[in-house]
Amino acid sequence: MAKRKPTKTTAYDSAAYLDSDAAVKAYMEEAVATQDPAFIASALGVVARARGMTQIAKKAGMSRESLYKALSADGNPAFGTMIRVLGALGLKFSVTAVSAR
Repeated sequence: MAKRKPTKTTAYDSAAYLDSDAAVKAYMEEAVATQDPAFIASALGVVARARGMTQIAKKAGMSRESLYKALSADGNPAFGTMIRVLGALGLKFSVTAVSAR
């Protein structure tokens, strides 16, 4: 039996695919659709990494370290932080009425 070469894998990083405004919009829409605050914050972190964490932190008026911490899987950012980060990313928060369940 011939020896197989081990399969080489690389870690998947969503940020690598967020290379357009349309991709970011679709990604964030899907994240918001989960209604999971931690996932939404984490998704914002992925978008911030895709756009340049240092630049986004400066635009949001916070340190890069604070932004990483707030948008990490264990982070719990304040709503104001989320709004500032959205603005720094060129996004905005909006509300849409849904039918009663």
